Amino acid sequence: MAQVAALWRHPIKSHGRESLSEVTLTAGMTMPWDRHWAVIHEATHFDAIDPRWVMCRNFMIGTSTPALAGVWAELDEATATITLTHADLGRHTFRPDDPDDWAGFLQWVLPLCPDDAHQPQGIVKAPERGMTDTDFPSISINNMSSHRAVAGKLGHPLQPERWRGNVWLDGLGPWEEFEWLDRTVRIGTAELTVKERIGRCKHTMANPLTGRRDVDTLGALRDGWGHRDFGVYAVVTKTGKVALNDTIEVL
Repeated sequence: MAQVAALWRHPIKSHGRESLSEVTLTAGMTMPWDRHWAVIHEATHFDAIDPRWVMCRNFMIGTSTPALAGVWAELDEATATITLTHADLGRHTFRPDDPDDWAGFLQWVLPLCPDDAHQPQGIVKAPERGMTDTDFPSISINNMSSHRAVAGKLGHPLQPERWRGNVWLDGLGPWEEFEWLDRTVRIGTAELTVKERIGRCKHTMANPLTGRRDVDTLGALRDGWGHRDFGVYAVVTKTGKVALNDTIEVL
């Protein structure tokens, strides 16, 4: 029987990941604190007076700044304080909601940003939802069997963190998650309806330990299966708790 193998959130979009042992998913919402903040650049179109979700190109992301893949995160929910860690930069703790803290964060992260690409300028958030890559509040579900299939195609081990998923399942067949489109699945006590496959970008090529692009994940997907999709996006339709080792049922 398929079970939950891992749970991840990414408090600042493209700036670090954090593992969880359990989480409560709320109907119609993203995973709590996932992509809660995003880092803007000089070409960002975002209305601070009327903040709303905008497309990922308006933020600093790993597709254009691959070294960001090497960032890890620890969030203190009670104080909305986050600690970022990178192998080359060490640790930095700050409060993304406090503009007085931005200068220290920007100085810390700037060495990861190429001079010929966008440069970070500040931090924003949208009320009541995370800045996911979808225009609807989504949860990403990934399949460990599909991951192992890609690693097998490449011929060497691959870090699952490259895919930046929220909920990882194990015990399924490879690509079985693609059969769930428009179906509802129960994970723990939460229910989610699967909406679409996740088209992948170059961010998956970057090593989550070093932040350097070192493997052609997109080529492996294309050559092995004729697409560049990995995992599925779902929306929470029934509030509930999801924990490691919980089972999954397709309804």
